[in-house]
Amino acid sequence: MGYKDARVSTGNVGLDFVLRGGLPANRLFLIEGMPGSGKTTLALEFLLHGLRSGEPVLYITLSETSEELDVVAKSHGWSLDGVNLFELASADEVLGVSRDQSILHSWEMELGGTIQLIREEVERVQPKRIVFDSLSEMRLLAQDGLRYRRQLLFLKQFFAGLDTTVLLVDDMTGSGGGRDNQLHSLCHGVVTLERHTLDFGAARRRMQVQKMRGVDFVAGYHDMIIRRGGVDIFPRLIAADHHTPFIGDPVPSGIDALDALLNGGPARGTSTLITGPAGAGKTTLSLQYMAAACRRGEKVVIYEFDERIGTLISRAQAFGIDLQDLMSDGRLAIRQIDPAEITPGQFAAMVRSEVEENNVEVVLIDSLNGYLAAMPQEQQLILQLHELMSYLNQAGVVTFLINPQSGFFGTMHTSELNVSYIADIVILLRFFESRGRIRKAISVVKNRSGQHEDTIRELRIDAQGIRIGAPLAEFRGVLTGTPEYVGGKTPLMEDRG
Repeated sequence: MGYKDARVSTGNVGLDFVLRGGLPANRLFLIEGMPGSGKTTLALEFLLHGLRSGEPVLYITLSETSEELDVVAKSHGWSLDGVNLFELASADEVLGVSRDQSILHSWEMELGGTIQLIREEVERVQPKRIVFDSLSEMRLLAQDGLRYRRQLLFLKQFFAGLDTTVLLVDDMTGSGGGRDNQLHSLCHGVVTLERHTLDFGAARRRMQVQKMRGVDFVAGYHDMIIRRGGVDIFPRLIAADHHTPFIGDPVPSGIDALDALLNGGPARGTSTLITGPAGAGKTTLSLQYMAAACRRGEKVVIYEFDERIGTLISRAQAFGIDLQDLMSDGRLAIRQIDPAEITPGQFAAMVRSEVEENNVEVVLIDSLNGYLAAMPQEQQLILQLHELMSYLNQAGVVTFLINPQSGFFGTMHTSELNVSYIADIVILLRFFESRGRIRKAISVVKNRSGQHEDTIRELRIDAQGIRIGAPLAEFRGVLTGTPEYVGGKTPLMEDRG
């Protein structure tokens, strides 16, 4: 790799992935964002990574004191020992009392003296990495826009003659809260961090690479969070980058009559949408597939948005499925999702981790209503879910999606997130009334991966487990919820117990 192609790790795994390897070495970059967006934390990660690699590093802080930086570092469990710090307060050493006594253009003395101190400190330390935080204070010192840009150009030329990679930090307060296009053109690359406060729940953060000369990067917005230990950036999922060869054999449920509906079961690399009103048995039906996969030795993960894990385990136990036993063997993992605390990118990263690191082969999302509620203000949510489903399909994972419908009889309405066109298989559950009882019907609406029955059968879920009856050939209008009996003898399963 030649000098021009050399890359410098940012110290952040997610950002390095977005940049497809890191920052071009010995260049000037801009990290911009409003206060609270994570700029200082990201900058410290950049320096501390260099420090761990044995490189001299320098943090030039014009906005925060060393005590404030130390508080930020300790909040993440870091130590700034070994990081060279230059504070704006150090300018007093050379400017002295003249800062207060000079009436005409004192800013010229302050800015010029500060720049000179920075030059001297850089020449003394000879750092491989520099963080300049922040440009807003330079704007205040300069007072004049032209002088500010001249000094920035001077710094760029000065740093260009050194073997060092520089991050300029801008909180965008001195530029009216907008982007400084001239500053963008001055820098080799620009990374923008954003923070959004939702109507309810935690603030959401995201980032994007505005530009990066001569570097192929993953464009678009990427979700991120700040936690103890640093910034987690979740690169936007691109399914086409993650294809894994697999055999699309059917995945049975262990119940012959149920498997017959799908000609053996859903094929690997497909997604199955189970839809119907509340209480129709959507979760129980999907758990049958989960348990069967675990018994075959496959790893399964359930993402539970709606129901508590304890309730799910108790309910499954009543139908003869011991989830606790499957969890204790490590075959099954149930992840409780807090709807107010997760972003689409973070959820996609969780799923990817299970598939790529834990070799999970079957995934259940319960439910899409909960997924929608978790991200109510996210734009293009259906596209993000589509990309996640495409990724799982290309990885050979069997995915089950539960989508509740509102109402119990008659016309059913799905949630705002209509994903029936995304799913490869759609299984429809309905209630209907007959012989003074509320009964359930099951039918396969579509199956892209192969043949399927087009019959409507009775579904029974009780202490004996899941049972599939004969086709309801003697009924007409079962899917309306108010069927008409047109036969001579009812084909319904006899009540037991």
